[in-house]
Amino acid sequence: MTDPLPRHAHALLMRLASAFPVLALTGPRQSGKTTLARMAFPAKPYLSLEDIDTRERALADPRQLFANLPQGAILDEVQRAPELLSYLQGVVDTRGRMGDFIITGSQQFGLRDRISQSLAGRAGSLQLLPLSLAEIGAASSDASSMEQTVWQGGYPALFDARRTAAALPSQWFSAYIASYIERDVRQVLEVTNLSLFQRFVLMCASRTGSLLNLAALAADCGISQPTARSWLSVLEASYVVRLLQPFHQNLGKRLVKTPKLYFLDTGLLCHLLRIDSPQTLATHAMRGAIFECWVVSETLKYRFNRGLDADLYFWRDNHGTEIDLVFEHAGLLHAVEIKSGATFASDWTHAAARWRTYAGASAAPATVVYGGHDSYVVGDVQVMSWRDFA
Repeated sequence: MTDPLPRHAHALLMRLASAFPVLALTGPRQSGKTTLARMAFPAKPYLSLEDIDTRERALADPRQLFANLPQGAILDEVQRAPELLSYLQGVVDTRGRMGDFIITGSQQFGLRDRISQSLAGRAGSLQLLPLSLAEIGAASSDASSMEQTVWQGGYPALFDARRTAAALPSQWFSAYIASYIERDVRQVLEVTNLSLFQRFVLMCASRTGSLLNLAALAADCGISQPTARSWLSVLEASYVVRLLQPFHQNLGKRLVKTPKLYFLDTGLLCHLLRIDSPQTLATHAMRGAIFECWVVSETLKYRFNRGLDADLYFWRDNHGTEIDLVFEHAGLLHAVEIKSGATFASDWTHAAARWRTYAGASAAPATVVYGGHDSYVVGDVQVMSWRDFA
């Protein structure tokens, strides 16, 4: 396909445009932020602050820049010139117009604080992750296996026929890592040993879906814990990884307090793990962890596209019984178990039963998301196909 795919976040973006003078659109590089902004506001001028000449002109005379934009504008990659936000505050206060400026950024690192300081109460926020399966569309996804879908991931460029005809996904991901992840890290942190950082990213990939042991991660990479924590924070800020916190409510038992590590795109994750095809993924030792990562990412996309807080957790008691996803909705606690197998097994509901004894009346009927094709109910547990869940 060559035309941009419709994004579910479009409706939220337009809703925010009627309530805030500035729209802050953040997310990983190449997730489609610029495309969405320009599709939603085709009449607005577009300025990329990634471009050196544009950035230098903007910073040399910010007042003149905004004077030349009477109808507002799309300011792309604003984290490259955060000083402009202070001037933008005065401009939107003077104009008093909703949906005046759209700013995009690929890093949360410091950007969120700058927006909070300079544009408090003036900016509506939207986080855009790569394409969800629902956005990719039923027409294309029906022909794909779970392994194909998970292996490819959701970056829009991989669904552009003009690019995919010329390059394999592995080539695109190699360029993506070199052009964006490593460069972004160098912009934020003084990483002198790039090969060591590359090893750190690979070690993070091998731990996806696992409890984060920062000391072990640092030791395996030959770096200090503070360095590992700092590098991990940049990967989080760049929307490469996300830490899922344990459910914090006291349910009467000693619970695990360590977060779990997930990558936000399973295509990138498979590339880092050297999984070169869907067929390789089907028999890979980390197939279950990668599928778990995909379900977590799809859930985040759903919530972000509707302006909902992430508020996703996992639950694990001191006996090792674990629920992969816990979230609250309509006053009830929803539990989701994630299984990559294509055939339902009766023991998949055991963790949900134990969870209900702890959560009591606040527990909603549990859900098991699995790698099969059919959805049905077993007892009071909803067994849901990966495609229906998406």
